[in-house]
Amino acid sequence: MSLLQPRDVIDHVTDITPDFLSVRGLHGLLIDLDNTLVPYGSYADEEAAAIIRWARDLQQVGTGLYLLSNATGRRAAYWLERLEFNGVGLAGKPNPRAYRRALAALNLAPRQVGMVGDQLFTDVLGGNLAGLHTVLVRPLQGNALLHTRAARHLERLVLRRYGHDWRT
Repeated sequence: MSLLQPRDVIDHVTDITPDFLSVRGLHGLLIDLDNTLVPYGSYADEEAAAIIRWARDLQQVGTGLYLLSNATGRRAAYWLERLEFNGVGLAGKPNPRAYRRALAALNLAPRQVGMVGDQLFTDVLGGNLAGLHTVLVRPLQGNALLHTRAARHLERLVLRRYGHDWRT
């Protein structure tokens, strides 16, 4: 398996249900913030309320959740307060060290944890390097950041190789 190939590709983070996790033997999730849980740069809105409910529902069935984001520490802290689980901003993805710290916080082995994110070159690459079950989520919105727009173009080429053809 390629380091850029996600184990699962889904349309929305809420497609991850207790059954989804059970079938894959997962007990925890490392979750990206921007364009995975909430639109890039956004703050609380109606969609965020649904994401907060989704996270609480997963936690109620014993799923460990940890935010692993490259967003600023301030932005991550804002969302962590609302989501009511642990995590970090400025994580340094795809560096496997960030994933190992998150695994230690969840007290779970890599094979028991999924990495959920919208980018191949950070979330999927880092998750695969760390031995996690990687889940690529369709980005919630386009992104104005030049480096992300360039990465999206390359991601589309890689995804087509694996049989996916998202237009983002």
